[in-house]
Amino acid sequence: MLQSGSNFCKITKKKVLFPCPAARISFFINRTGFQREFFYFCPKKRMALIKSISGIRGTMGGVAGEGLSPVDIVKFTSAYAAFLQEVRQGKKLRVVVGRDARISGQMVSNLVTGTLMGMGIDVVDVGLTTTPTVEIAVTDLRASGGIILTASHNPVQWNALKLLNDRGEFLTAADGDRVLVLSEQAGLLFAGIHDLGSYRTDDTFIAKHIEKILALPLVDAEAIRKADFRVVIDAVNSTGGIVIPALLKALNVTTIDKLYCDPTGLFPHNPEPLPEHLADICAMVVRNKADLGFVVDPDVDRLAIVNEIGEPFGEEYTLVAVADYVLRHKAGNTVSNLSSTRALQVVTEWSGGNYFASAVGEVNVVAMMKEKNAVIGGEGNGGVIYPDLHYGRDALVGIALFLTCLARSGKKCSALRDKYPDYYISKNKIEFSPEMDIDRILSKIIDKYSAHPVTTIDGIKIHFENEWVHLRRSNTEPIVRIYAESDMMAKADNLARKIISDFNEIVNEC
Repeated sequence: MLQSGSNFCKITKKKVLFPCPAARISFFINRTGFQREFFYFCPKKRMALIKSISGIRGTMGGVAGEGLSPVDIVKFTSAYAAFLQEVRQGKKLRVVVGRDARISGQMVSNLVTGTLMGMGIDVVDVGLTTTPTVEIAVTDLRASGGIILTASHNPVQWNALKLLNDRGEFLTAADGDRVLVLSEQAGLLFAGIHDLGSYRTDDTFIAKHIEKILALPLVDAEAIRKADFRVVIDAVNSTGGIVIPALLKALNVTTIDKLYCDPTGLFPHNPEPLPEHLADICAMVVRNKADLGFVVDPDVDRLAIVNEIGEPFGEEYTLVAVADYVLRHKAGNTVSNLSSTRALQVVTEWSGGNYFASAVGEVNVVAMMKEKNAVIGGEGNGGVIYPDLHYGRDALVGIALFLTCLARSGKKCSALRDKYPDYYISKNKIEFSPEMDIDRILSKIIDKYSAHPVTTIDGIKIHFENEWVHLRRSNTEPIVRIYAESDMMAKADNLARKIISDFNEIVNEC
């Protein structure tokens, strides 16, 4: 047995030993795949502030610059406003602001809207809503941009500013970098008393979002009515508790059982919709003899499904099932990111289309979807992007398309899953400390596997004959993700173990 002072990481059933910190390991096994997560903790708890293509994300409070303090919120909001003023010189600007139900949401919203007004920008506050709803509101209002106040799947102490352009899409990496540059510049110009921006509220966009979904040709509310579904929903006490019941009623779902649907921001479990966090809804689906269950994250851009026997459908397979349905009615290509299952490629080829893999991150998926003229795409975390509605991950349209598919198929949810090939992903993550040279470690892994095809557009993805492994830095957390996929659970797990072992050997050498 290796000691805690060793530079080697030893995997056991309970823990992983690293050079200095303690660590823990959790895992969940079911038919949809194997997941093992590693968390590398530094001994001293720190605040966090992360700047990425996903926006400005951080833990609330603390010293300015170390977390998402009020000073930081004003700083980055004013930089975003200055960026919009550069892009749309001389034009009066309007920005849409919306938020999830986090405890810090109202405070952050007050700071953001006040700062925008102080920069001379008119604000339309759509209040408690979803990320995709704000994206739709930006285009409907012909606004200059939008800010969504949500840290998505992160725990309650986190919040974030997700920044949108005038197309209701996330800023590109280049535009995001410009915002960061402006945030460090002194002398940003605020408006004088006669040039302050205006403020108004508009709570109509959830209804408008649902109306747009019902108008989609591939959404069949009458078929859903005839199917007489009983559906359980878990909205993790955020805005999904407002939106999803309204959507289901509009889709003619006859019986809706609500779990954690009060938008208090008090998350009853980890808000990331992974299988190990879904025990309550799995039990409720069985207890209530429901046909299926839906789980969304706090800002409702990710969708997880539970089948009628209380088993997770598989977060990777949300997009696979919806894409299969769309492709049977609309020929075309698909896109997902490098860390998503190859099952999407399989169903795309069933329909005669071509599959393409982008770098991780919604903005990268969207860019490649436009380039390849994809009819559907998204990410394997339950993020469905359907361009006929808008270019953004949207759990609402995912629910509508999935229910239509299920209703028209006449199958049980578990039987629908059975038609798709089984792939299993071992998902691992290691939090790194500042002294670790991650680029050097990844470079050495490339050298070690130089005999195999390697993709380097986002970290490194090594392609083997019937499996792959992807190592990359997270855009939102100080971690390295190590994902491995194969056609058997044991094979995916073994591949992940091998790469983790390689990683640790290189750490030891360094």
